[in-house]
Amino acid sequence: MPLPAPFDRLRLPLIGSPLFIVSGPELVIAQCKAGIIGSFPALNARPQSQLDEWLHQITEELAAHNRANPDRPAAPFAVNQIVHKTNDRVDADMATCAKWQVPMVITSLGAREDIYTAVRNWGGVTMHDVINNRFAMKAIEKGATGLIPVAAGAGGHAGALSPFALMQEIREWFDGLVALSGSVGHGATILAAQALRADFAYAGSAFIATKEANADQAYKNGIVEGSSEGIVYTNLFTGVHGNYLRSSIEAAGMDPDNLPESDPSKMNFGSGGNTKAKAWKDIWGSGQGIGTIKEIGSVEDLVARFECEYHEAKARLMGNSAYEAWTAAAGSA
Repeated sequence: MPLPAPFDRLRLPLIGSPLFIVSGPELVIAQCKAGIIGSFPALNARPQSQLDEWLHQITEELAAHNRANPDRPAAPFAVNQIVHKTNDRVDADMATCAKWQVPMVITSLGAREDIYTAVRNWGGVTMHDVINNRFAMKAIEKGATGLIPVAAGAGGHAGALSPFALMQEIREWFDGLVALSGSVGHGATILAAQALRADFAYAGSAFIATKEANADQAYKNGIVEGSSEGIVYTNLFTGVHGNYLRSSIEAAGMDPDNLPESDPSKMNFGSGGNTKAKAWKDIWGSGQGIGTIKEIGSVEDLVARFECEYHEAKARLMGNSAYEAWTAAAGSA
């Protein structure tokens, strides 16, 4: 389906996924200025009153950028809401999002009809994280605009289904907006997401290793030095299965190959479950697509690299003339 405004003015069909602790105003603003949708979890703003300050900063800086660059406006941004009984801030955070009329709200770990109605009423778009077709149907039934299939290989909380299977099942009945998550670390994977009939690719881990990310230097180094073989899938740390850097688990004194199962009924996203190590702070989330991340650079550098890889991949499918046409247009811009 054609992308609705203002999501039709992106440099690449890409959403920078919300990263717990890591995503803040600096990262989001850089992503939007680079021409992709930037996002952050509302819970990253602490105390709750800081969310208003962050949204003011993001809105004002992007507006200033647009005034200075009318021919290259920034992409819109998104706020992620963790819709779970352990999050007692959801209503307050949604009220703040309503004040600033956030263009996109991403919901995770729960779908709520009142949230989708509120965002729709102020003209925004809602996307919901899902790990299977059943959850996808429930979210759309409750009024979500679109879906984010979190397939095998995605960083942080992730499903175990192949993106081929998950996208095929969803597209059998749903023709709305879809952003595909799972090992997106190269421009060719953005094109692959479109080939699977997604409207956007959804990438997070690659942006951890950027100068604008609010991540520990050792975490950034771990992304650069890591590969798909260094990712561990476990529910120990939060009660929900997710992908984490093996090196961070080892640094916490645990054996990544012999981790116990956690009780999912005792979900706790800010702790380490039955461990002393805290998820996200000590145990670092990461997807399997980090093997292509070789250095720590700026968001603009990373997006520019993705853009070249994307068009090179498209040229291989459509012929060199497609890539030559893009390079000529880029050179004259």
